[in-house]
Amino acid sequence: MSGGAAGAHRAAGRVVDILELVVRTRDGLALRELSAQLEVPKSSLLPLLRTLAARGYLEQDAVGAYRLGPQALELGMASPAHRAWPEIARPALRELMQRTGETVFLGALGGDRTAVVFVDKVESEQVIRYAAGVGDRRALHATSSGKAILAFLPAPERERILRALPLKRYTDRTVTSLPALRAALEEVRQTGVCVNLDELAVGAAGIAAPIFDRDGRVAGACAIGGPTDRVRPRLKLLAAEVTAAARAISLLLGRHGSPAEIRAARPSRPLARSR
Repeated sequence: MSGGAAGAHRAAGRVVDILELVVRTRDGLALRELSAQLEVPKSSLLPLLRTLAARGYLEQDAVGAYRLGPQALELGMASPAHRAWPEIARPALRELMQRTGETVFLGALGGDRTAVVFVDKVESEQVIRYAAGVGDRRALHATSSGKAILAFLPAPERERILRALPLKRYTDRTVTSLPALRAALEEVRQTGVCVNLDELAVGAAGIAAPIFDRDGRVAGACAIGGPTDRVRPRLKLLAAEVTAAARAISLLLGRHGSPAEIRAARPSRPLARSR
């Protein structure tokens, strides 16, 4: 075997070693920890880590620890903590559907950073309803869940995504300019909820709120989807419901909340169904 081939196999083996090591940790591993545990020089690991992070298989937190990224989630390689979060969220999603009568989605940022991926859903029991499948992808800039996630990403990461985002027009209401999209995201940050009416498809509406993990990072979004004519008259009530559900899921994922937040995450009464 040539030296080049042997080097390529060694690099591939290290990539697998990195992923297998990271998948076993909940809090992530810093470069020095990976180097020590794998007994590989930091200078040899760093290019591999940067490539894996650039492709979405790893991500770094605020203190530099590496965790599995969203592309790993899409490939079904997520850690037990990541695999569990749709399961953790499902009771809240089911209750949200029952309280609102509309289809409810759990969305995560896609590995290519251009789409939101639906990782779970609870479908409405109504005859006319918003329908999409688990694993379906939707444009970040034209969906409530996509914009709810974008709005709460760290500013440098958000700006990198925005500059590379193809702002395709789907309807006359689709946001297709960066200044307008930045303004829309600022509004979402101020209100904590994203309302989307007819931006992806005429007659379809979405309302979403961000979900945060134990470190305060945006992990995904909880969204309500339904016909615009049925959603529009209930915007205020539906926004409050999806925000409470997202807050409850965040608390279940380990985000620390004040007593007021915990109380707010427990809805007091069901909403009347719209038939």
